[in-house]
Amino acid sequence: MAIDNRYMGRGNQKGLTLIELIVAFTILLVLSSMAVPLARSKIRAERERALREAQDEVRRAIDLYHDCNLAGYFGPVKDGTDYYPENLKMLVEGVKRNDAQGSKMRFLRRIPIDPFTGKAEWGLRSDQDDPKSTSWGGQNVFDIYSKSTDKGSDGTPYAEW
Repeated sequence: MAIDNRYMGRGNQKGLTLIELIVAFTILLVLSSMAVPLARSKIRAERERALREAQDEVRRAIDLYHDCNLAGYFGPVKDGTDYYPENLKMLVEGVKRNDAQGSKMRFLRRIPIDPFTGKAEWGLRSDQDDPKSTSWGGQNVFDIYSKSTDKGSDGTPYAEW
């Protein structure tokens, strides 16, 4: 009496059973569900870092303009500006120096892009505005803020950074 091996275990069959496939896919699902939030938080942290760098770059340029204007490099100061630039364009286009050559002094190569809005548009504050104001008085540019309505990982809105 011969025993048929086809019905006894897997024999020499190749491949996976349905249960093995379900277990493998479940493991992949669990691993990928853990990876997605980590990737999102990594992207958010990178955008926050880029936001801080962009704001620091513009704020340094504003401060340098203010210092040069106080030192008298640009001649007479426009009333109400308190030695700060009138707009961000001035920092990119440059300001004529009060010297014989009339050379221009530039403070930024370009206006940086806000990583959360994807635009080179920033909210502006003058030195007469409230520090948390979202409307610009128009006198000068003392500070910038992100126009994003999102909140940072620390819970504060990006507009307050």
